[in-house]
Amino acid sequence: MLDLISNDSNVKLIDFLTNKGKSEALNAGFKKCSGNVVLTLDADLQDDPKEIDSFIDKVRQTNGLVSGWKKNRLDSLSKRIQSKIFNFVLRFLTGIRIHDFNCGFKAYPVEAVKMINIYGGLHRFIPILVKNNGFKVSELIVNHRKREHGNSKYTKSRIFHGFFDLITLMFFKKYLTRPLHLFGSLGLLLFLVGVMINIYLTINWFNGIWITPFKNPLFFLGLLLLIIGVQFFSIGLVCELIVNINKNKNIDIARYFNFEE
Repeated sequence: MLDLISNDSNVKLIDFLTNKGKSEALNAGFKKCSGNVVLTLDADLQDDPKEIDSFIDKVRQTNGLVSGWKKNRLDSLSKRIQSKIFNFVLRFLTGIRIHDFNCGFKAYPVEAVKMINIYGGLHRFIPILVKNNGFKVSELIVNHRKREHGNSKYTKSRIFHGFFDLITLMFFKKYLTRPLHLFGSLGLLLFLVGVMINIYLTINWFNGIWITPFKNPLFFLGLLLLIIGVQFFSIGLVCELIVNINKNKNIDIARYFNFEE
């Protein structure tokens, strides 16, 4: 790579001190890239560089993300089955009708990659992140070839990591800008259960059924739920204040027209 850089000024390199993973590598590249169309493909040459022009043309037609679809995969049976299950679940949950969310061969309008921040294992869900920002998502069938360089980093534990990353993504999608909906709902539920328990104990007291509070676990449970409910609601309010303070700083503007630099 250093030889390429010294011989061609168009070749750029971002070098991490340690291996940070695919998401962090893509994120660093997205922050530094320029031009109109951004294209990613794996370096093992399972993706065919001859198809780059087709991706660029479709990005210009749709002004959205174009994801590759390895329709005829040259992977093991177990990997193909897990991939089909994974992609089926994502299509069901998101409504995005593509067949291969995790295909590394993708092309984007540069505005799309500038508006996303990926880490951990979120590179698997880039189409979802881009779609959430208002861009179209489409796909192209690609020629999947045998690996020419490097070794596969695929492990069976990846499906579990992907599951937790999906939970993270769905959580942020739904509650990032309205945390009170989450914490407030939980707090209200716990508070109401606590109120019902205490109403039940109060009715028993009026009917002459009374147990000393220190010997009655229901009393402590009701009191605890009331306190936790108030705390959850308070956390939601604090989070809501933080979100609203920063809301005007994070307006997602795609383009400016006729403004001076």
